[in-house]
Amino acid sequence: MTSRTTALGQAIRYALATTATLAALPAFAQSSSTASPTNLDRIEITGSRIRQVDVETSQPVLALTRADIERQGFSSVSDILQNVTAMGSPTISRANVLSAGEDAGGTYVNMRNLGTQRTLVLVNGKRLGISTSGYQDVSTLPVSAVERIEVLKDGASAIYGSDAMAGVINIITRTNVNGVTANVYHGQYSEGDGARDRVDVVAGWSNDRFSATFAAEHSEEKAVWARDRGFSRYGNTDRHPTDGWTTNSQWGQFYGVKGGPGCTKAAGCDYALNRGTDPTNPANYHFTDPTAFTGDVSNTNEQMHLSYPIKRDSLYFSGTANITDNVRFKAELGYNKRSSTRVTAGYPFDTATAKIKGMSVDSYFNPFGNQHGYAKPTEVSWNRRLWEVPRTSTSELKTYRAVAAFEGSFDIGERYFDWEVGYQYNKNELRQSTFGNLHKGRVEQATGKSYLNPATGKVECGAPGAPIANCMPWNPLIPYGVESPYGMTNNQALQDWLFPPENATGRTTSKNAFATISGSLFTLPAGDLGFAFGVENREETGKFVPDPLAQTGATTNLAAGPTGGSYKVKEAYLELNVPVLADLPGARELSLNAATRFSDYNTFGNTLNSKFGFKWKPIDQLLVRGTWAQGFRAPTISDLYGGGSETFANFSDPCDSKYGSARSSAEVRARCARDIADVANFRQLDNRNQPTEGSVAATPTPFTSGSNPDLKPETSTSRTLGVVWSPTFISNFNVSLDWWKIRIDDTIVDDSPNQILIDCYEQGLADRCARFTRNATTGIVTGLKFGNRNAGFMETEGYDMDLTYRLDTDYGKLSTSWSTTYVAKDVFRSSNDSTIVPTVNNGIATNTGIGFRVRSNLTVGWDLENFGVSWTARYYSSVKEQCVNPGKYADECSDLNVAAPWYKGTRNYNERGSVTFHDVQFRYNLPWDATVSVGANNVFDKQGPVMYTKPRSVFSYYGGYDIGRFIYMKYTQRF
Repeated sequence: MTSRTTALGQAIRYALATTATLAALPAFAQSSSTASPTNLDRIEITGSRIRQVDVETSQPVLALTRADIERQGFSSVSDILQNVTAMGSPTISRANVLSAGEDAGGTYVNMRNLGTQRTLVLVNGKRLGISTSGYQDVSTLPVSAVERIEVLKDGASAIYGSDAMAGVINIITRTNVNGVTANVYHGQYSEGDGARDRVDVVAGWSNDRFSATFAAEHSEEKAVWARDRGFSRYGNTDRHPTDGWTTNSQWGQFYGVKGGPGCTKAAGCDYALNRGTDPTNPANYHFTDPTAFTGDVSNTNEQMHLSYPIKRDSLYFSGTANITDNVRFKAELGYNKRSSTRVTAGYPFDTATAKIKGMSVDSYFNPFGNQHGYAKPTEVSWNRRLWEVPRTSTSELKTYRAVAAFEGSFDIGERYFDWEVGYQYNKNELRQSTFGNLHKGRVEQATGKSYLNPATGKVECGAPGAPIANCMPWNPLIPYGVESPYGMTNNQALQDWLFPPENATGRTTSKNAFATISGSLFTLPAGDLGFAFGVENREETGKFVPDPLAQTGATTNLAAGPTGGSYKVKEAYLELNVPVLADLPGARELSLNAATRFSDYNTFGNTLNSKFGFKWKPIDQLLVRGTWAQGFRAPTISDLYGGGSETFANFSDPCDSKYGSARSSAEVRARCARDIADVANFRQLDNRNQPTEGSVAATPTPFTSGSNPDLKPETSTSRTLGVVWSPTFISNFNVSLDWWKIRIDDTIVDDSPNQILIDCYEQGLADRCARFTRNATTGIVTGLKFGNRNAGFMETEGYDMDLTYRLDTDYGKLSTSWSTTYVAKDVFRSSNDSTIVPTVNNGIATNTGIGFRVRSNLTVGWDLENFGVSWTARYYSSVKEQCVNPGKYADECSDLNVAAPWYKGTRNYNERGSVTFHDVQFRYNLPWDATVSVGANNVFDKQGPVMYTKPRSVFSYYGGYDIGRFIYMKYTQRF
């Protein structure tokens, strides 16, 4: 075989083996877990199946080594990946505690802001297990077992199949370990909360024939409560502490009572109980006081997690046995148990929203009923937030992973060939338990007919002579903190009766049989023509079954139907690497790479996807590279066979007269007038049934999402073009710059209420207007169904720059690494109508995430003998979001009446500034082969800008920002 070693290649190998920086290496730096500067064994590089000596490829790959990982203060794989500059907004952040469904409680990555399902995650080149929604939970991977992480910032469906549209993350685990290493990690925020602990042991043994590596890890991350941070303490932060309080509170209220004491409103009045008085006496009630802090209101953020707790227990084993000199057997086994618990405020029960009867006119607890002398007895509607029983959702996921394969090599003449045949099995078992949802039928009984039994002195359900068995009377107007046989405080028996526990279960399995062969076919003048050919037979099966009570809508839990199904795919792929020129003036190397994959699905048919790349070195120190690739994403089990589920969605109503586009667009206003009688005064209502205090709010009634069995796969085209420079006149200096562009067509649109309303009223698409209804009286959207569909496109474009430099001096080793992603374009259109102008995400914050134009990480390190220190700055560029309330808070509205072609009318925007978080770590190697490290992430306790649009969060703060100064210590002992 032909083998060439260049200055650039040597620099890459040396960087992989010795780098000690925190941020990523150059985009071209990569190697195998066993490689070293002198080991030129053939290796498989992420993005290619051809094993080769040369590590320089046509594709941009970013590598995080074991040293990089150990010198960060992050304690989980998800946190490490989220701080790569190419990553977008986390799909489900820890601050999004109202997330529901199968994937709630996990952590997921989102490259290029194109969506979690369009980023493929591999472990040692094999797929990580998925949920029925196609989500790959990276929290199931133990940090201790990771050798390095390679991030392919390019489409790779021709190499790896479905989902590799935005890029590929390949997590390489540790092998060939000799000895034992133990780590203890502890850290917490300077506020004294959010403690994180991790204990792990990695042990290994190897000789010429056998090797075995074992890792065990336990980690625990404690909760952070919203009430303990200024940006999450109140609905619109502590800047506006009186905003966001709700009269659906722990004090309870009757509402719409006509002819009540002192009431002159034709629609009736709302009443709350005077504290400490008899709730059955109508004279003891006053008009509901909406005043924050002192009135009959509650601040729900007091009972919410800002960052929910997670526990993980992991076991990992990797072993190889050399059967002969050229054949070996390898096995990989993994087990992980992840448990997370989310706490949200007690349920805001409302008889109208729950669609049950109000308090019976014959209820003993109804002060306006028959039993307490009220002049005009009436059934009354009521609401009450169940402050005594916060909603608690626990998600426990057990993951099993096994890979077994035979691999080896052989030669024919001077040709070397590598082969592998094996089988992979993944299984996820999910159990979710929920407590804190009311049984609506029992509530109706408990507040229905009741009477005081003179014989027992107790209130009983029913009527004299006709009691109702197995019923417990409840007076929801007994306020929080007051103990009573008929109140909720410290009344366990009543709580157990009204709040039945609910359990949902899920299970997914992935089975894949694979075989591959690679090598060289023949020698061309410029070198060997390499190839890789492989076949796969994969089956995905999954189901998610909500609790029967949730399926029937018997409780206040969001109703959901079961999801279940499977699909099979047979695939074959071929890759070629063709050397064209070598060792010529102006062409030290020129090679082409081509790959194609044929996939046959039993759900939609077959698809063929190809990829082409080139690599050109005009001189040894300069590499020019580029790729063109087709990609696809197959519909998931949930996409095709998902059961409908209810959700309280955040959205912005274009017809709102204060914040919607109807405010400034006569065209939108006219369309809204078809559905709303008084469009000039229409206000969107939030989940408190109050007019919204900003442009985005949660609906007061749940919407319904569902699946679509007729979905087709998404298709994509990605392009990259870049240069890598490693000059000889500057030792240990490397820089790369890559342009990238990705377009996805026939997108499986994860439709949203927001987009449906925009398409209806702003874009004038009549078919979209048919997907919802409005209340005939109030005009608010009350019935809306949304599901996935193939429509429109997404397109993003930008640049990645990676720079490293290392300098050896008499005073130690200095190193620096700088990684930057600049997004020049990020647009989408959710319709196939080509006349509609695509919507721009770039530089904009919405409740679905943030389109940062620039993310950048700069790291400086210094090592002197046994001492080392590193400093990292993580930069997020400024963005704009819609103003929270231009009239009330004019100082928080920098750009008034902004017009853009992708929406009707004008909008008010506020510029939210950039933010940089600084991290520092000090470490020292102790004489007994140990290392102690202390550090702080966000050492200056910097807070990001307030974001009232609540991107990836239920609070007015971006779910991807640091939430405080995190101080940690880590001790490593080697044996």
